[in-house]
Amino acid sequence: MTTEYYYYEPERGHGLPHNPLNAIIGPRPIGWISSVNEQGVANLAPYSFFNCFNYQPPIIGFASSGWKNSVENITRTGYFAWNLVTRELASAMNETSASVAAGVDEFALAGLTPAASRKIPVPRVSESPVNFECKLTQCIQLTNAAEEKLNTWLVLGEVVAVHIATHLLEDGVYQTAKAHPVMRAGGPSAYYGIDESLRFDLIRPDDRR
Repeated sequence: MTTEYYYYEPERGHGLPHNPLNAIIGPRPIGWISSVNEQGVANLAPYSFFNCFNYQPPIIGFASSGWKNSVENITRTGYFAWNLVTRELASAMNETSASVAAGVDEFALAGLTPAASRKIPVPRVSESPVNFECKLTQCIQLTNAAEEKLNTWLVLGEVVAVHIATHLLEDGVYQTAKAHPVMRAGGPSAYYGIDESLRFDLIRPDDRR
């Protein structure tokens, strides 16, 4: 059986009702990033271009299309926190995506409770069962293949403290599905969850020895 392929070149447009890139590279964890400005006003915003990039020390990062309040705050203070989005918190997370003026506290806007961090001057989301406290390591302006600068910024930070709700640890092992994390994927409004029934295991070749 021969597989037919839909082909397009991004610089010429995809020709589809919705750009498939976000659906193909998915599901993606959500970077629910809290920060503060120099006056100490908190900011909370979700970023779907987010992931972990180094194991030890742990380095996580998110990309922002445009120089948004989160990027401004983090580059000025040098700190941010990541907060796990769960199914229970999905609606609140969505509220924090609203375009609001600088200085508006999204914690209050979404009815969330700020919790003091241990090592950074940035609040965590108290309702979230997992939080990372981070120190800025790099803020990189992305370029295209022609080395032209884009209005997109990659913010990377070292995780210096981790908070995990103890009910998510079983015999010391973090239970991903039990946290009911929310992932971004598909069309403009599509999100997905994780179910333990969908799990399967593979042993890496180097670990079979």
